[in-house]
Amino acid sequence: MSTHIVEVGPRDGLQNEATVLSPGERAEFVRRLVQAGARRIETASFVHPKRVPQMAGAEEVMAEVPRTAADGSAVSHIGLVLNERGLERALAAECDEVNLVAITTETFSQRNQGASVTDVLDATTRMLKTAKAEGVFTSVTISAAFGCPFEGEVSTEQVMRVVRAVAPEEPDEIALADTIGVGVPVDVSRLVRAVRNETDAQLRAHFHNTRNTGYANALMAAAEGVVALDASSGGFGGCPFAPAATGNIATEDLVYALHRSGIDVGLTVEDLVGPADWITQKLGAEEAPALLGRAGNFPG
Repeated sequence: MSTHIVEVGPRDGLQNEATVLSPGERAEFVRRLVQAGARRIETASFVHPKRVPQMAGAEEVMAEVPRTAADGSAVSHIGLVLNERGLERALAAECDEVNLVAITTETFSQRNQGASVTDVLDATTRMLKTAKAEGVFTSVTISAAFGCPFEGEVSTEQVMRVVRAVAPEEPDEIALADTIGVGVPVDVSRLVRAVRNETDAQLRAHFHNTRNTGYANALMAAAEGVVALDASSGGFGGCPFAPAATGNIATEDLVYALHRSGIDVGLTVEDLVGPADWITQKLGAEEAPALLGRAGNFPG
């Protein structure tokens, strides 16, 4: 499978913003992203609205989003799931995929999911069984794979503990997430190669540009054969439970870098600037973190 983009703007891009958009506005954002060419989208988060009010009304969002694009191609909608109740909701809302989350460190696991790493891994294996029995594509995101906001450095062995716990359930995909944007390309190579030695699952990567290394990391991941790269329209995003977890890499900026590197992901910068401008205005931001909307494509 060739490299492709997973658009996470409707979920990770919005979950930490002060402006709370309605389910209808979030569904409209998804529609605009589909029109721009996005075909795999993290559309909703099935978390308790008291924990993340920006993600309230996930079922309403899923009821309104397009399931096919104007050209007839299918759109795959991903629901983020943190617990078994969330999984029930995502399946009932007919998500095409579910993205489960396991964290490498105890402190962050308690802050994010209110449970120990062991308990989360036990629940994740149960949820994988349930989701696979329903025929839903399954991803497991290993959060804080490159570093923890509370405990600092994260070792390869801490990441592999999660991989070894979930690999026997054969998830369709394993994602390495740099939740706080601390990784560098050599870390990407180290972790991708370690995970590949343990499982045949499709690999995905999720980077933040907090310390200006996100795009370099994404290019390294693509060079290492990672199939899917997460990116957020306009470069918005962050984790509400991780201090200073700013800025997902921007979809339009990443597409530019990939295209200039000879990697075609089926998207164009010109099409992507429109949804980014729209969500920037909706969030009341002066400008998006992304740069392509300001600099323009090259050649123009």
